[in-house]
Amino acid sequence: QVQLVESGGGLVQPGGSLRLSCVGSGFTLEDYAIGWFRQAPGKDHEGISCTTRGNGDPYYADSVKGRFTISRDNAKNTVYLQMNGLQPEDTGTYYCAPVMTVGVMCSMDIRLRDDWGQGTEVTVSS
Repeated sequence: QVQLVESGGGLVQPGGSLRLSCVGSGFTLEDYAIGWFRQAPGKDHEGISCTTRGNGDPYYADSVKGRFTISRDNAKNTVYLQMNGLQPEDTGTYYCAPVMTVGVMCSMDIRLRDDWGQGTEVTVSS
């Protein structure tokens, strides 16, 4: 069964850090571009980062650029999202998903699957 499972969320104070994990099973994550998305309460899903297949080149939305870092560990079939300098507006449920490759880049808007995983919740509050 093809599955992605997110973990690593939690409650953190403003300025704090978290590292999210996205573990793949039933397929080889390295063969796909993978994106991270988030959904704030009452809002639509927002693509925030993606990493290309193969080289793992990273791309970021302006809202997280300079604070978040996406990376891969192909041996563990895992994609990470290191989140530093967290702010209350980063609160939400975070998801990973396979995304479309566009040229040599990855897309933070076009997923290859319609369904979402369970996600992992991030709350930034003092």
